[in-house]
Order: sequence, then structure tokens, then C-alpha cells
Amino acid sequence: MQNEPNQPQLPFKIHVADRVKRLPPYLFGKINALKYQKRRDGIDVIDLGMGNPTDVPDPLITEKLIEAAQDERNHRYSVSNGLFNLRREVALRYERRHGVKLDPDSEVIACLGSKEAFSHMCLALMGPGDTAIVPAPSFPIHVYAVALASGNVLSAECTQPDKFLSNIANVAEHLYPRPKVVVLNFPHNPTGTVVEKDFFAEVVKLAKKFGFLVIHDFAYGDVGFDGYQPPSFLSVPGAKDVGVETTTMSKGYNMAGWRVGFCTGNAEMIRALATIKGYYDYGIFQAIQIAAIIGLRQGEDAVTKQSLEYQKRRDVFVDGLRRIGWEVEKPKAGMFVWARYPEEWRQKMGSIDFAMKLLEEAEVAVSPGRGFGEAGEGYLRLALVENEHRLRQAVRQIARCLRQEG
Repeated sequence: MQNEPNQPQLPFKIHVADRVKRLPPYLFGKINALKYQKRRDGIDVIDLGMGNPTDVPDPLITEKLIEAAQDERNHRYSVSNGLFNLRREVALRYERRHGVKLDPDSEVIACLGSKEAFSHMCLALMGPGDTAIVPAPSFPIHVYAVALASGNVLSAECTQPDKFLSNIANVAEHLYPRPKVVVLNFPHNPTGTVVEKDFFAEVVKLAKKFGFLVIHDFAYGDVGFDGYQPPSFLSVPGAKDVGVETTTMSKGYNMAGWRVGFCTGNAEMIRALATIKGYYDYGIFQAIQIAAIIGLRQGEDAVTKQSLEYQKRRDVFVDGLRRIGWEVEKPKAGMFVWARYPEEWRQKMGSIDFAMKLLEEAEVAVSPGRGFGEAGEGYLRLALVENEHRLRQAVRQIARCLRQEG
């Protein structure tokens, strides 16, 4: 077989790093490829697969971005830990929203989204032989970031918070060496599980007893329903002694593509993250940081309005799925519905094949539960990113697809 043009045969074999070999296959790849192919063919796919907001930021944020981008000084390298005024606004918002006092200099750092904050924090804390306890089902980066840091993952089912706590205590007491990090994520992606402050208080007690660190992924902290406001891990006494929290402007502020996130909490952990980031990047584009300052300072009403919008979509979508016979709980927070698809279909096929079926025949893209680990099998994660009309249409198309098969 001849080589492709411009692809000469190398005289040696390329060996990738073991940390790359340890990464599992990307389970969403086949679904994404089919989705893109359908769209190239002009087929209207209702995409509920990714938590990628279709709504836009408050106009005052965009207007500030345009203004700041026209200032030639903002096109230079910024600083990797974020502008001081941005970090100060984060600290002020934490105090307003959660009653948490933060030092903008030592306890707040700006990141390229919460995903980057989490990943580089794992790199800053972990190495070969270190173990992290991770919630299951698992948002993929919670597993992969530990693997990329050459750490080991222990998964603990988290949909029953009390049981999750007891599992953490049991592992910490009997594993040697003890786990170095415990990862939390509430509101939880993908299941929507939520907790109250007393849960975090127990985690702090366990952390101090067993000597582990805590990273709380608080990406969905701005999206609560029916009067529920997700509590911050940092809002309980002693939390800053043992851990940090990552947040983002992607969800409540609809700034997903802007890549603005933060890590807050323990000063020593923040300093370690800042060291890593100092080698990897020069920070967020300064005009974006300036626009984010305005969002944090003046955009709280827009965040509340967006949360109410997700709540209305949740009601429309869950009620629709229930009408066609699905057993679905209404989440109290987040932007996903975690749905166990009907038993007759669970007996026929796994969640990946079922998701492919819905994409191929109903033209609705969803995330299969298996993509979040074995604990997610039998479920689908459906994002509330489309408007109410499109969500109703998605229910009709799913019902038609399954009814025809039946």
C-alpha cells in the first residue's frame, strides 16, 4: 500500500505518552459524527446532547466587549491569573450570593472556563500513585483530568448523597495510601443531584479527619429551580482550609464560547494552580475579562431570568416525556434532564445504541448515559438548551419513532 501524498514513512515509530494511552475511547464520537453528517445533508437535528447554551449574553456584556476590543491596549498579553478588577468582582459576588469572603489576590484566579480550572488543578495536585474519589456517573473530565495527571480514579455513586458520604469515609479509612483528592460536583452533571450545606459540612469534617483535599465543580451553581439556590462548598466553615471551588460564566451568563471561569478557595491550592497556568497560558483575552467584569457587576438580573427560562423548559420537557410514558424526575437545578428510558427498550439495547436510534430515526441528539461511565447505563442526559417549541417537537419525534417501532 502506497503512502498518502506528503506523508513520508518515518524511520521510527511514534510512541505517545502512557497518560494518553490510559484515556478511554471517546464514547460520544460516533453520535457526533452522525449528527454533523445529518446537518451537512440539510436535516434539522434537535440537539439536546451537549450543555451548550443557545441563548445569548446580556447585551450590556457584548457591548462592553466591543468597546474594550477597540482599545488597542487590550490586544496585548494579559496576566495568567486574571485582571485584579475581575478577581475582585468574583469575590464581591461570592459575598453577595453566598456570604463568603474571599481575598481577590490569594483566593481567586481567573481561568479559561471551569473545565480548564479543574484540569490544571488536578495537574497541580496529583501525580503517579495519587488517588482521587470521583462522583459516578461521572462528567468525563472529572475522570480524564485525573488520568492526565497520572493519578488513579475511584468512582463512588453520588445520586444518594448520604451514601456517597459514607463511601468516601469508608475508602479514606481503608485505602492505603489514602486518597489525596475528593471531587464533588453539585448540582451534579449528568444526574442533576443536589445537596444542602450540611452535606458540605460533613465533607469538611472528613477532609480534616483523613487529610484529603476537595475540588468542587460548581459549574451549575447559577441555575436553580423552584426557589432552590445551590449552595457553595465554600459557604460552610472550614471549607477554605481543605479545598477549592470552580465556577463559570458559561451557564447563567450564556458566555460558553467566551471561556471565562474561576477557581476560588484555599490559597495554597490557588497558588499551585497559578504556577501551572503561568507556564501554560497568558490568560484570557483582556477585552473579554473587562466585559466579564460588567457582567458580574450588573448582570445578576439576567442570571435570574435565565434560570427561570431553564425552569420553564424543564417543566415543558419533563411533562412531555411523562405523557409518552417515561418515568422522569424533575431536576431541582442544572440544565439537564436525566431520564431512564423505557424498560422495553433497555431490554433491547444499551444507551449508546438507543441514542443512535433516536438520532437516526427521530432526528433528536441526546447523550447516552454510558458516556458517563457504567453507572449511567440505562439513562439518557438531555440538555434544556432548545426553546419550549423545539422541546415539544423533540418529544413528538421521539414518541413517533418509538411508536412506529412498536
